[in-house]
Amino acid sequence: MTDKITESNSRIGQRIKLRELHILSTVVNWGSMAKAAVQLRMSQSSVSEAISNLEGALRVRLLDRSPQGVQPTIYANALLKRGHVVFDELIQGIRDIEFLADPTVGEVRLGCPESLAAGFLPTVIDRVSLRHPRIVVHVVHAESGTLEFRELRDRNIDFMLGRISGPLDDDALDAEILFKERYFVVAGRSSKWARRAKIELAELINEPWIHMPENSAINSVIVEAFHSAGLELPRQSVTSFSMHLRNHLLGTGRFLTVLSGSVLRSNAKSWSLKALPVGLDIQPRSVAIVTLKNRTLSPVVEVFLEHARAVAKLMRNIR
Repeated sequence: MTDKITESNSRIGQRIKLRELHILSTVVNWGSMAKAAVQLRMSQSSVSEAISNLEGALRVRLLDRSPQGVQPTIYANALLKRGHVVFDELIQGIRDIEFLADPTVGEVRLGCPESLAAGFLPTVIDRVSLRHPRIVVHVVHAESGTLEFRELRDRNIDFMLGRISGPLDDDALDAEILFKERYFVVAGRSSKWARRAKIELAELINEPWIHMPENSAINSVIVEAFHSAGLELPRQSVTSFSMHLRNHLLGTGRFLTVLSGSVLRSNAKSWSLKALPVGLDIQPRSVAIVTLKNRTLSPVVEVFLEHARAVAKLMRNIR
């Protein structure tokens, strides 16, 4: 067994190159050596040679070839699964070096649902930008309600901001609760309902409502809240994740919707929004930072997260 391990380590040290792993990953992603060659700005013969070198070093077939293209074998999938971690750690190492050279420069990649991107996140980015203007933030739309966290698992992002209802049932993920926020029935200030001192939820059933899509986690929570009040969910006039669309429609004074406290706080003045005095039995939900366990985040990302925690302390005071 020791001899086999020594032989394997020797082959890896002498013949397996990161460049060839990158070429293999690109070929698998594009399903074609010709397409991969274009992306890599290489000749197709050079791509083929790199794959052949890897197969020779590992002594297994990595790609199944057909007229329709190529497919990874079980050996390629096993290699790339580990390879993604290697490349991610190298990228993090480069970021660390950049930070050590200049602690005010670097990139942050995060995933975030539309509702947090319309409230909590802009406040954090504004704060970071004022203090560290050369930090670049890349935001990817990612819904946390499905609990898939695909972008995070694929290491396309450093962390995710999302709303969770309880502990994550996943050994690969960590969740740090930032704050819990309430939900409100909201209208534009020009709405007839905005002038009322008290409103029963049943009075609003026949009004035009803006709902979240049916497959979203918050929609099911809202449905449950109406059912607990003995009511059916009001008929939908508009269904969308878009907060920009929602704010525009609320501004007309004709529509109603349910918004989280952080979104309401960030948009109330700009869009003339008001929380209505109506009871809606929705338990506060937790806003959390979700990360991969055993993954070292770059110093720049840690700086960003410290600002996120500072802004979260303000959000805890929303009533």
